[in-house]
Amino acid sequence: MEHPATEAANPASDALDRLDATGIVRLMNAEDARVAAAVGRAEGPIARAIDLVASRLRSGGRLVELGAGTSGRLAVLDAAECPPTFDTPPGMVVGLVAGGDGALRRAVEGAEDSADLAVADLDRIALSSADVVLGIATSGRTPYVLAAMAHARKRGAATIGLACTPGSALAAAVDVAIEVPVGPEVITGSTRLKAGTATKLVLNTISTGAMVLLGKTHGNLMVDLRATNTKLRDRAARIVAALTGLAADEAAELLAGHAGEVKTAVVAFTRKVPTDEARALLAAAGGRLREALEGGPASEPARPAVHPSPRAPEGPLLLGIDGGGSGCRAVLAILDDGQPRVVGRGVAGTANPRLAGVPRAAAHVGAAVAAAFAAAGIAPRRAAAAVAGLAGTGRALDREAMEGALADLAADLGILTDAELVLGPAPGSVALVAGTGSIAVCRAPDGSLARAGGFGPLFGDEGSGHWIALEALAAAARMADGRGAPTTLLALLGDRLGAESPAALVERIHDPSMTRDRIAALAIDVERAAVAGDAVAASIVDRAAGALADLAACLRRRHAIPGDVAPPWELRLAGGLLLHSERLRHLVAARLAAWNLAPTAVTLVDDPAAAALSMAARRVGEAARQAGEKSSGPPHRPGRAS
Repeated sequence: MEHPATEAANPASDALDRLDATGIVRLMNAEDARVAAAVGRAEGPIARAIDLVASRLRSGGRLVELGAGTSGRLAVLDAAECPPTFDTPPGMVVGLVAGGDGALRRAVEGAEDSADLAVADLDRIALSSADVVLGIATSGRTPYVLAAMAHARKRGAATIGLACTPGSALAAAVDVAIEVPVGPEVITGSTRLKAGTATKLVLNTISTGAMVLLGKTHGNLMVDLRATNTKLRDRAARIVAALTGLAADEAAELLAGHAGEVKTAVVAFTRKVPTDEARALLAAAGGRLREALEGGPASEPARPAVHPSPRAPEGPLLLGIDGGGSGCRAVLAILDDGQPRVVGRGVAGTANPRLAGVPRAAAHVGAAVAAAFAAAGIAPRRAAAAVAGLAGTGRALDREAMEGALADLAADLGILTDAELVLGPAPGSVALVAGTGSIAVCRAPDGSLARAGGFGPLFGDEGSGHWIALEALAAAARMADGRGAPTTLLALLGDRLGAESPAALVERIHDPSMTRDRIAALAIDVERAAVAGDAVAASIVDRAAGALADLAACLRRRHAIPGDVAPPWELRLAGGLLLHSERLRHLVAARLAAWNLAPTAVTLVDDPAAAALSMAARRVGEAARQAGEKSSGPPHRPGRAS
């Protein structure tokens, strides 16, 4: 058998065992210096590999890196470093080593010679035609790698080969061949040395280059890092500070107010938009921060007021909080002559304890409040009163849990559902909220709160953004199978998510990063398709309107005054879906009118947090009134000494 170049003897190290420590260092350093130049000579195929990997990842595919021995261990290492560095979802970059995880620490006899093992490893991860497989074999002839490449091609996956031997069998078996001949090793055949260094350099370049093309960096800043430890949290805050001009502590507060997402925090701050809209802008820009910042009209960033020392408020502090499935908004005000004067606002992630859990939901509320204090330039402290309208608190246990978690916010704290903020004090009104989820509430004749819907995504939330998105995805899937009506939704949703095929769309939707609120954001594409004349999309929006109208109608029927055929009532609308979809609002009103339940008035409630603030002000006023009555003592009675 002909020996590969990696097995050749190196004349420069013939007398290696006679060298002292300094001589060994000089020799190995001189040999290692040849590696970078060899990698540079392969820049053409490496660049093609980067483009291929980025294209497959953008379409929802995966990068699978594999090899035997040192090559496999380096493949696993490169894959393991992608999530913390670029916040890639689990499974986006996969590393395989012949012999499995046990081979990472000790050699597994015969693993590199097993073709069956390679096929089994790729079948175990359900390799598909959407993926790209990068096989590493320094000799260019490792059976495990060659078998993996052949099996990948059978599955329709793209293939890249990396070898340190020119004209190898691996190069002839792949779509993109990268050959980096580094010459004989200092220790003959020990390819963990120069060949291993070359492999690490090439893998670093390919994975990093692909992530840059996917928008994982801004300039040379690591804007998609996952802050899993103190060092990375500090780095994330420094990046936000560099991109916004904020001070370090301000940047940390901004980051905390946007679920630790660097790009989201920067877009929200720079373009003055809430968290969910910042995420939507990033999604529309394919995740690229520069495009999200530059695309469309964007105003100059308004920095929160910064004072040399935190100023003291002139009166009692009030907090109004609106927390839904997609985000939380806090408004800070000072009570001035009985009226709240807004001094700061803050935003953060979901405050729904049913979705995020009580600790995380409470943390998001706290982050939004902290951001509001920072914007006002007031040192954080306990407010006199706070009212928080939070989705997912309609049940006593959830409400009590959030009351306990947020007890330090204010001396007088009230927790309501987010729909109750929309309802307001007007009698006879119905609040209809449709954003990520959906619910309707009204005040019954006996003063109690009545509700319809709000049962969550598994068996409720009809007509919501999440419901519309799922209906659209199902319609797209039926069209892809040939069992449904033609619709533009498949292409529209694929473009939105960067999925070029139905299979890629499935993988993208099931990616852990596709949270419920991010799926709900797809509803805007469905409405646009409906407006453009897509019959399937129009049917989905029409059914959503019917479901939402039904929520309001059932409350009106349940609590109508006997004998009054058409009692006057106000329909109060809120939630991102209803606020931003004029078409949906008109369809809801038309459906109610068709049922002889047309509302007397329709009001859009675009700032529920302000309504919460007014409630907090009333709580302070009521407390002051009661305190005044107690201090004045019993009323004076004529005829008795005072």
